[in-house]
Amino acid sequence: MAERMQGRVLIVDDDDDLRDLLVVGLTAQSYEVVGCASAEQVLATMVDRRFDLVLADINLPGMNGIELCSRIIGDRPDQTVMVMTAFGSMKSAIEAMRAGAYDYITKPLDVDAVGLRIGRVVREVRIREEARRLRAVVEVKESFGRILGSSAAMQKVYDLLERVSDSEASVLVTGESGTGKELVARALHDRGPRRGGPFVAVNCSAVPENLLESELFGHAKGSFTDARSDRVGLFAQANGGTLFLDEVGEIPLLMQPKLLRALEERRVRPVGSNAEVPIDVRIVAATNRDLEAAVEEQRFREDLYFRINVIHVALPPLRSRGTDVLALAQHFLNRFALQAGKDVQGISPAAAQRLCDYEWPGNVRELRNCMERAVALTRYTDLAVEDLPERVVKYRRSHVVVASDDPSELVPMEEVERRYILRVVEAVGGNKTVAAKILGFDRKTLYRKLERYKLDA
Repeated sequence: MAERMQGRVLIVDDDDDLRDLLVVGLTAQSYEVVGCASAEQVLATMVDRRFDLVLADINLPGMNGIELCSRIIGDRPDQTVMVMTAFGSMKSAIEAMRAGAYDYITKPLDVDAVGLRIGRVVREVRIREEARRLRAVVEVKESFGRILGSSAAMQKVYDLLERVSDSEASVLVTGESGTGKELVARALHDRGPRRGGPFVAVNCSAVPENLLESELFGHAKGSFTDARSDRVGLFAQANGGTLFLDEVGEIPLLMQPKLLRALEERRVRPVGSNAEVPIDVRIVAATNRDLEAAVEEQRFREDLYFRINVIHVALPPLRSRGTDVLALAQHFLNRFALQAGKDVQGISPAAAQRLCDYEWPGNVRELRNCMERAVALTRYTDLAVEDLPERVVKYRRSHVVVASDDPSELVPMEEVERRYILRVVEAVGGNKTVAAKILGFDRKTLYRKLERYKLDA
């Protein structure tokens, strides 16, 4: 049985004999070893390969070992580098440590001793990396604590949020109503470099069309009838922070060029003013609309769509999140029981089954309201079926039975198509572009069938 590889090591030394001795000796000790003769060769080798340890001689032709160490650490802060130096050259060793080297060893070298030393360093580094990974897991859990759920679909969301939180790029969050788009926007703000700045949110669909420009950009005194004083717009209020444009798909077409210009120029002009105001904000937008369809139908500008959709975060509907439903239900139960001062501790198996079977068209928001009602009504320590809303209790999944021997369970082909189209549209959160691709229809065909089966609403 082959001995387990202890680690990947990159050796760099211009002394061919010493380098070959280390490569052969460490390979015999179950390391995977690559030898290089120069710093430039090391950098080329590391472009597409990772090593547990780089062992570099201080005295190299061209770029020396200290400069190489600084270069490697600059490109890969998590890379472990050790240096080799002649006995008595402590000044060079100290300079290497300042450049980011993890440790040093002195020549002349004993290959067996070097192997043991490398083994200890690799183990220490892996323990350190595992500790960092676990801390990161805890930090992610805490920072996304208001976005609950451990399903595979949500783990993908968490991973994406973790990777883009430090970015300044604009983010478009999509998902059905009630999936938690504003929570995502707040999480991005709280974890990002602008966490010390303001988080300003506006629901674009809730502001009258004739007031939206003033709301976003501000206005000067006297610019219209009710403008009795200067007003700072939301862009300026969010300076140094994040501006969350909720329901961005509802912005009127005539307003969209002005918003695009503000995003591109990073300046706004208040209504009635001749002066422009510089802005420094990160944009997070959200919508439950199919913006690609809106672009095709010329209800939303393509250039604005690409400007706000640099990074796309798609939130899954609650019905596709498996047992997250029960975790969220228990969370809301605990909260409302505490608020009401009631001794409600759990959910009965029958009630839990109803919660899992229901499709939750209103998503997390609907589940929250359901649990608030159930806690208010229940007379037991565990929620019962009778505590749930009638729509949840009486709901039956729209499964089509195709393998039954009972003729009463079989349905016409038209009904099979109707139910399947409905299921696909629901599964993709109402995104008709994606639904049409899955179904093999063009968009016009899908719209005709939705209208025919009265499914569009």
